[in-house]
Amino acid sequence: MKVLITGASGLIGSHLSSFLSTNGHTVFPLSLRGEKRNKELLSLLNNEAFDAVVHLAGENVAQRWTPEKMAAIKDSRIQGTTILCTALSKTNRRPEVLICASGIGFYGNRGNELIDEKSQRGRGFLADVCEEWEEASQIAAKAGIRVVNLRIGVVLSKEGGALAKMLLPFEMGAGGSIGSGQQYMSWIDIDDVVGAIYYIMTNKSLSGPVNIVAPRAVTNAEFTKAFGRVLNRPTLIPIPPFALRLLFGKMADELLIAGQKVIPSKLHASDYKFKYLELEPSLRHVLNK
Repeated sequence: MKVLITGASGLIGSHLSSFLSTNGHTVFPLSLRGEKRNKELLSLLNNEAFDAVVHLAGENVAQRWTPEKMAAIKDSRIQGTTILCTALSKTNRRPEVLICASGIGFYGNRGNELIDEKSQRGRGFLADVCEEWEEASQIAAKAGIRVVNLRIGVVLSKEGGALAKMLLPFEMGAGGSIGSGQQYMSWIDIDDVVGAIYYIMTNKSLSGPVNIVAPRAVTNAEFTKAFGRVLNRPTLIPIPPFALRLLFGKMADELLIAGQKVIPSKLHASDYKFKYLELEPSLRHVLNK
C-alpha cells in the first residue's frame, strides 16, 4: 500500500511508519504547516494515488494548559483536519480510508461507568476538542471516503507519552498513586496501537469511532503497583491532586485525575487479536524488563 501519514515523526507516527516500511509498504510523511499547504496538498493528492491516509498530527496535550496552549491544541487538530479532509474531498484520486486520531478524552470523566463507542460524549475541554475534531473528518466521509476516528487511550511506550514522563520519578522511588487511585486508566501497548491501525486499514467493515484501548482498564492504584513491580521500586508516596493542579492547571483534572473505563467493543466485534491483554506484560515489553 501507499500510505500518507501526518504526524509521522511523533510517537505513534514513527512506530507506524517503521512497521509499514518494514512490511513492504510505502510511507509518505506529510506536514500540514506552512502558508502554501492547501495548494501543495491538493497537488500531492492529485499526483499520487494513496491507498490510505493516517492523520495523527496535533499539538501535544501533555503540558500545562495556558489559554494559548489550549487554543493551539484545538486549532492544530480542527484546522489541520479541515484542511486535509477538504483537500481529500476535492481530489480525483481519493484514498480508500482516512484514519484520523481522536482520544478517549471524548468521554470526559466517567468514574466507574463502562464506556464503549456508543457512549455519549462527556464534558470538558478535551471532550469539546474531540467532538469538533471528529466532526471535521466528516468532510471526507461525505465525499465517500471510509473514515475511522481513533479514540486512543494512554499509550504505553518508553519513547514518549505519559509513561516516558512517569519513568524517572518511579525509578527514583518517588512514584505513587494519584489521590485515591480508584480512577480508571484505559491503556494500550504501542504495538497494539500500530497493529490496530494496520488492521483498520485492511478491514473495510470498520468505520466511525473506534476505541483504541486494551480490553481491561485498570485503576490508577493497579497501574502504580504494576509499574513498581516491573521497575522493582517502591510506590508508597501518593500524589495529592492539589499538587498536580498547581503544576499543570486544568490539564491535571482532565488527563491525570479524571478516569475512564473504556472497552474496545468494535475491535472485539471485528475479531482483532490484541498482542497485550494485560498491563504488566505490556509494561515489561515496552520497558525491556
